[in-house]
Amino acid sequence: MRSALAAIVCLTLSASLSCAANASPNPQPVPTQAPATQPVRQPAPPQTLPQAPASTPAPSPGPRVRLVATGGTISNRAGGRLTAEELIKAIPDLPRYATPEFEQFANTSSSAMTMEQWLNLAQRINELFRTNAALAGVVVTSGTDTLEELAYFLNLTVRDARPVAVVGSMRNPSTLGYEGAANLLEGFRVAADPASRGRGVMVVLNDEINAAREVTKTDALRLHTFQTRGYGLLGVIDRDRVVYYRRVERRHTADSEFDVAAMTALPRVDVLLTYQGANGDLIQAAVDAGAQGIVIATAGAGAMSGTQGEGVRYATSKGVPVVMTTRTGSGRIAGGGRGSTIAGEDLAPIKARILLMVALAQTKDLSELRRIFSEY
Repeated sequence: MRSALAAIVCLTLSASLSCAANASPNPQPVPTQAPATQPVRQPAPPQTLPQAPASTPAPSPGPRVRLVATGGTISNRAGGRLTAEELIKAIPDLPRYATPEFEQFANTSSSAMTMEQWLNLAQRINELFRTNAALAGVVVTSGTDTLEELAYFLNLTVRDARPVAVVGSMRNPSTLGYEGAANLLEGFRVAADPASRGRGVMVVLNDEINAAREVTKTDALRLHTFQTRGYGLLGVIDRDRVVYYRRVERRHTADSEFDVAAMTALPRVDVLLTYQGANGDLIQAAVDAGAQGIVIATAGAGAMSGTQGEGVRYATSKGVPVVMTTRTGSGRIAGGGRGSTIAGEDLAPIKARILLMVALAQTKDLSELRRIFSEY
């Protein structure tokens, strides 16, 4: 048994020595698998704090324009008149064009306004301009019945180059098709526009700008009633801008000599019409009733009828000046005046009355009155 075990050990030892002898003297290392190539990682960009969005600057305020409301159809709502503040609030687009201010001067029909109120209104607008250098312009609301008269009065008595736009409407706020808000917005656009400076008082309705001196209400009901016969518009208000085409050459506003700051009343001036068989007794009656001036709306280019000539002579003998105008609606009375009369030039009779009232407040000299009518 021991001999058998010894033989097995001997055989095992011999096999091991034989394997070692047959092995390579410089054994190669067993190759190992290279690790998988990793992608090169780029360095992360430096982290920045999120930027706050740039703040949108508030729109710069538009030109300051002040509404001086006097009433009229534009505010005559059923159940109660609109105030100046309510008129402003009805125009949401207004801040795009102007920085609005407002005050309530009156709230009545234009035909109910008194001459004293006219004086007070002119004095108020002059005060606004005198005490507010940054004020770009003024808008005045008025009834349309006598709007052209009020506008011309302001044209003579507001002594500043900044614009005054007089606006109104033919339909009241309770009527379908009310155009008052649109007209008021256009008035603000005109008053805020630098191009309006030096053009005098303007009447603004229905996208159109007319000169206070020349415009006339031509229709009792239609919207397109304010027109300038013979001379045409001053300009228009379009969607993109206010456009002007001409200027008024006669003296007005900043170039006016009429100072009403201390006035409390205006001289009485009456208007009489020439018609077939007209009697001079009416002229005499006006003088006897206290008229300090007479305007005659003559036929054609200065013709009178009946005994009107006698009435004119009576008036002038009493020192009452007589201004000759035409009832035709356009055209001019030429020659400066015949005898002791004054040529009203191309002024409508109702506007010649206004100029004569303002002129008589400072002079009764015939030659001076003729000069005034030739310049204004």
